[in-house]
Amino acid sequence: MDRERGPRVPEQRSPAPNEVDSDAVELRFSVLGPVRAWRAGTPLQTGSPQQRALLSALLLRDGRTATSHELIDAIWGEEPPSQALATIRTYAHRLRKVLSATTLVSESGGYALRIERDALDLFVAQELAAAAEKTRAAGDPGHARMLVNKSLGLWDGEPLANVPGPYAEGQRARLEEWRLQLLETRLDLDLEVGAHAEAVSELTALTAAHPLRERMRELLMLALYRSGRQAEALAVYADTRRLLADELGVDPNPELSQLQERILRADAALAAPAEPHTAPPPVAQPAQLPATVPDFTGRASFVRELGEQLATAEGSVMAVSALAGIGGVGKTTLAVHVAHEVRPRFPDGQLYVDLQGTSNRATEPEAVLGAFLRALGHPEASVPDSLDERSALYRSTLAGRRVLVLLDNARDAAQIRPLLPGTAGCAALVTSRVRMVDLAGAHLVDLDVMSPEEALQLFTRIVGLERVSAERQSALDVVAACGFLPLAIRIAASRLAARRTWTVSVLAEKLADERRRLDELQAGDLAVKATFELGYGQLEPAQAHAFRILGLADGPDISLAAAAAVLGHPEQETEDLLEALVDTSLVESAAPGRYRFHDLVRLYARSCAERDERPEEGEAALARLLDFYLATASRVYGIERPGDKLVHHLGPTTLTGVVFQDRRRAQDWLYAEANCMLAGARQATGGRRLRLAADLLWAAQGLAESGANSKLYEIAALAVRDSARSCGDARAEARARTSMTNVHLVAGRYEDADDEARIAAELAVSVDDPAPVYWADNDRGIIAFNQGRYEAAEEFLRNAAEGARRDDSDSTEASALCNLSRTQLALDRVPEAIDLAQQGVGIYERIGHTLRLANARYALGVALTQAGRHADALEQLSEAMELFEANRQRLWEGTAHFRIAQVHLSARRAARAAQHCEQALAIGCIGGDRIRGIVLITLGRALSALGQAGRARACWLEAKSLLESMDAPEAEEVRGLLAPLSTL
Repeated sequence: MDRERGPRVPEQRSPAPNEVDSDAVELRFSVLGPVRAWRAGTPLQTGSPQQRALLSALLLRDGRTATSHELIDAIWGEEPPSQALATIRTYAHRLRKVLSATTLVSESGGYALRIERDALDLFVAQELAAAAEKTRAAGDPGHARMLVNKSLGLWDGEPLANVPGPYAEGQRARLEEWRLQLLETRLDLDLEVGAHAEAVSELTALTAAHPLRERMRELLMLALYRSGRQAEALAVYADTRRLLADELGVDPNPELSQLQERILRADAALAAPAEPHTAPPPVAQPAQLPATVPDFTGRASFVRELGEQLATAEGSVMAVSALAGIGGVGKTTLAVHVAHEVRPRFPDGQLYVDLQGTSNRATEPEAVLGAFLRALGHPEASVPDSLDERSALYRSTLAGRRVLVLLDNARDAAQIRPLLPGTAGCAALVTSRVRMVDLAGAHLVDLDVMSPEEALQLFTRIVGLERVSAERQSALDVVAACGFLPLAIRIAASRLAARRTWTVSVLAEKLADERRRLDELQAGDLAVKATFELGYGQLEPAQAHAFRILGLADGPDISLAAAAAVLGHPEQETEDLLEALVDTSLVESAAPGRYRFHDLVRLYARSCAERDERPEEGEAALARLLDFYLATASRVYGIERPGDKLVHHLGPTTLTGVVFQDRRRAQDWLYAEANCMLAGARQATGGRRLRLAADLLWAAQGLAESGANSKLYEIAALAVRDSARSCGDARAEARARTSMTNVHLVAGRYEDADDEARIAAELAVSVDDPAPVYWADNDRGIIAFNQGRYEAAEEFLRNAAEGARRDDSDSTEASALCNLSRTQLALDRVPEAIDLAQQGVGIYERIGHTLRLANARYALGVALTQAGRHADALEQLSEAMELFEANRQRLWEGTAHFRIAQVHLSARRAARAAQHCEQALAIGCIGGDRIRGIVLITLGRALSALGQAGRARACWLEAKSLLESMDAPEAEEVRGLLAPLSTL
């Protein structure tokens, strides 16, 4: 076809070599998605949306100077704020501090960026497109197609995402149009190299999304024709002609009409290229099944039965098979083998999870659904919080797809019901110790031990035919001693295979001598423990000691550094011991540098410790673990909260913990180790461990506000508080109650929070522990504020600020000042509130405390909102929201969205207000259901202003239900909003 060869790329100028400073060489920028910047791979803070608008305007000028007036027009259009010029200078100053003075330069009354052309993704994409055009003209469509794909691959969502202003809006439209042109070029190249069959599905989706793009319709017609689907190709033309006539009152363009005529006469020139074509690689699908064992043996009837049952997923109902049996009987091995056998029937992927059902803390369905949704392509930010919402999104994602879900080691039917797909085409395979008679519609399979013939066959495959044939009777004795349990047989055979000097009879004699073990092998669940005894008995003394001691620690897994602390060994020596235990199958390698016990193996290890270790040795090991966690968590706290004196009040540690090179890695450690740390704190019942646990919770308080770890944090804090009270340890109890105060505050349980804070202060005074006292004053001030007791709040907060000053705790003083700012607002002292919040911002900026700087900017933004300074308020709240997001404080991020919504509503921007309210509801907010009710009130007001009275009423009804249930003062407000509607 004689067509334009592709979208024309406008000529771009490059800065002269001497224009680019060396500081800019390692800088990289993106505009084909969110506007971002990096230096040497490290993300840079690009500021508020308006600041990013300034940055993007300069980036897109390709080194040319933009005057201040041009930038004002770009960001605000015809309605700039009164201080627009000063604001532009402020943004430029902030960006210059981030990028360097030689990168962002001032000249001719404006600003320009001096960067290399390959530093911006747009310029790279343009160069790739230009190279593709030249390559295609030179007769190499395959290479040209690859270059266009690389250009398209640089897009990361909507260009200039969330960047405000008319200039960004215009550039977004231009870049999106160029992307569509590139897509058309790529699809044209697909047809040119013979990939017409693959192109049909993509073109079908694109023509549905862009029905009036005639070029895409033309390409779809040609792709269908070349795929032998002439009637469909002609139907596309008929549909296009009707659509254009109905929507635009025009006929198809000449190219489309000519193509229809050529199809009707079967023009030979339209035939597909003769060259063979290799299809592009398929889109990646989840393939999470563990590897099947190469020596899988027997179970033929079960394999056939389960395979036939799972095949019914192709019919009208979803297939569910539940496999039950005692521990060690081979449920997981069989399920994984069957799953691999039926994989071709499930081309859209396979999901797998170990539900840890035999543990005291089985994996929660919410956590599993989160992992599954991410594996199915949902980004973290789009995964909802509640179980019902996650389950609904999971079922919707699987609808129309053919996916196999293997749910291993389930506790009961209630645990797995939310994890089942909801439509035909998918299937679930479940393993559990219990028979799931209450799982409606499931095909139940009871797995028994192996037959003697299968057991001997498995043993022979592992040990080797030559050795077994020479001692067949001894081999039969071995598998009989193992009770024909597959796990016991595999462990015994693996040990024998690893010891070439042993004979089969030697192993048989060892098994025969273990009378207790033989009895247990014949006693159901104890059979698994006896089987583990076989491997444990072969360990070297140091390995056995490590196995026993490490089994004492709670938690889903353990890092190498934490394991070294437990054992009191260097990391290299610890790693050698752990790898030896991995080789014996007593410990699993969960990931590089992380290890875990199977739940039954952990119980076995603890029984060995009770038998072989002195109690004080186990106590010391667990104390070393908490010591390690506290040392590291306090270091993270100090990095995140410079100037905070809390770390000086924590108890001394003997270990140094992990040392971090930057704040991001410190945060990563905290959240990666959260479940393990909290599990360790829950275990502490007295003595030094109890105090370490109380301090650990205080140092890791950010976990309570993260949203993801809040519930586990609360459970741990409750356990430590109750243990401290039982032991009469006032210091530990005061600190645990301080942690519980924070838990209740985050959840909006103010009366409970006040009780905890009051008792914490009394206990702390009794043992001369000053920090919990002024922390309690600060918390009680927040509580009183939220309860409407503003004079009491003011008194508490002034006491907190004074106590923090006496302790030289700048961070806590700033927190008290910001909270006092909120109280002054409630007392209608707006200037004082702004001044106090600015003091807090100043302190946090001086000490470099970026985490709580977000809270200070939040307080300042709220005060500025009440002062009617909407632009200033938005700037502060937007920066606060970005800092909350960067510090993984999801609930605070949601709360900032709510406050931004209030600003927009005050400024009569109802649509923007509704958008931010929806974000707040999706993420969640500090303050629990009460704040959710207030957000719903605000959303209802925004929707009402948009003319959506029905939705507004629904929001207010939900808010009324929430607020009245807790007797919140805002209930009266929402009743007033609903009253006029009741008469309609």
